Amino acid sequence: MPQQEQDSQQTFLGFDLSTQKLKAILLSSELKVVASADVKFDSDLPEFRTTGGAHAGPNKFEFYVQPVMWVKAMDIVLDRLVMQEVDLGTVVAISGSAQQHGSVYWSKHGIAALQSLDSNKFLHAQVDDSAFVVNRTPIWMDASTSKQCLEMETAIGGVTKMVQLTGSKCYERFTGPQIRKIYQQRTNAYEDAQRISLISSFLASLFLGKVAPIDYADGSGMNLLDIRTKTWSKACLNACAPDLEDRLGEPVSGFTVLGNVSDYFVQRFCFSPTCQVIACTGDNPSALAGMIVDKNWLSVSLGTSDTLMMSLQEPPNLEQGHVLCHPTEIEQYMGLLCFRNGSLVREAMNKSDAKGNWETFNELLESTPRGNFGNMAIHFDEMEIIPKAKGTLRWNKEMDISSPDAKKGVVKFSSPQIEIRALIEGQMLHHRAIAEDMGFLFGSESKILATGGASVNKSILQVIADVFNAPVYQQTESEAALMGAAYRAAYACYINENKTTDIKSYRDYILSLTPNLLNLVCEPNKDSDSIYVPMLQRYRDMASILESQ
Repeated sequence: MPQQEQDSQQTFLGFDLSTQKLKAILLSSELKVVASADVKFDSDLPEFRTTGGAHAGPNKFEFYVQPVMWVKAMDIVLDRLVMQEVDLGTVVAISGSAQQHGSVYWSKHGIAALQSLDSNKFLHAQVDDSAFVVNRTPIWMDASTSKQCLEMETAIGGVTKMVQLTGSKCYERFTGPQIRKIYQQRTNAYEDAQRISLISSFLASLFLGKVAPIDYADGSGMNLLDIRTKTWSKACLNACAPDLEDRLGEPVSGFTVLGNVSDYFVQRFCFSPTCQVIACTGDNPSALAGMIVDKNWLSVSLGTSDTLMMSLQEPPNLEQGHVLCHPTEIEQYMGLLCFRNGSLVREAMNKSDAKGNWETFNELLESTPRGNFGNMAIHFDEMEIIPKAKGTLRWNKEMDISSPDAKKGVVKFSSPQIEIRALIEGQMLHHRAIAEDMGFLFGSESKILATGGASVNKSILQVIADVFNAPVYQQTESEAALMGAAYRAAYACYINENKTTDIKSYRDYILSLTPNLLNLVCEPNKDSDSIYVPMLQRYRDMASILESQ
């Protein structure tokens, strides 16, 4: 077969092992979707009795999963691709994305089982419960490690030191504190654990037939990796558990070719023996890779919690945000900010002021001018993450930080339309202020990518465009983490095959093959900056009052 024809038949396989399902996507050499399949844990694997893909543990804030459920899901998802008559022999590279922070503890038997799989048997019949020394493995929902967080931070010299080293203070869901808890409470299991994987590297391990290394980006969500040197921090490892470095293995770049797919998949599913396994990463970094945006873009996800993602040249020392190694730009960093008071606050006001009708809500929002006659509000119904504050504060146009009533504000605005605009403008001013604090530089080249449930609401997107003074785009392909996995597999193949110095950047390479799946939704009004820059300072004054109460 001519080389060109052979290349045109190449495909790339991406996986996303999220909290609730495992999904696979197959892309052609032009990065078009050829096939996809998924396995929903609650409904497709009822024997594991999960709710939302997880179990609540016996103690408060504990959540866990049996890792063998994910193994069985892999059996099923590959069978479902085969049932669609997908030729897996065309796959030249595999990569994956997985929920962040969860950990998997391999037994000696489990590592041996990976290396000697029998293609006549299901994967889950061989990589079974005995493959893991911890069969109730903690996932990101688990928040039971406050004690371990405090111990780790104290051991290395405080919160600021932890942020400087690892990009985040110790968070209960992060892997380091979770490993420490297992070491303290189940010492025998920890000692028997030959290797410890993240869920992403566990996914790669299944295909590789041996324990795969952790990649830099997902490794940044552990409170163990020095994000500047991209090596495990000795101080953090020592503060976590003994002999941990050997169990974690050496971290690698996200484009690392880990090796060829194991013989099991060649025999059972007819993969090519030269099919390469690429390092897998966490779902947030993979989503950034799937968005194909550059350093001028800010991703705003409008969901139960609003989330901002951005590329950063240098890691800021921001106590409440997350800084990770960038998934595709080796010299850059990725900023991640989560805010608790997102869609639920918007929905509550929709019920109270627009009778639960979003059309009415949008009409009321649009009926008030930008700037809202100087009326502003902050609604932190739940304890906000940044700033750490709870409560509601409304200011009318007469009020400022020096007003005698600044701390009390006004009880209620005069109309529902003013309430609604004050809420949406207040939320977006908050998001912009914290993005600036993290180091995102707003300018004439800035663009916003809106994702998440509320990104279908054009009236809210117009407020975002105005407050951020930047055009707002939507992505036509919604599963960014899954697409990011397949795109990274394709790019890793490309750089591995091209040893010349003239190698395209990740973004340029992907966009040379596929159009950027972005639609311009709205642009800022010309007077946006003159209205919202002064309001940004007023927002900061209001936030500082709430934070001090």
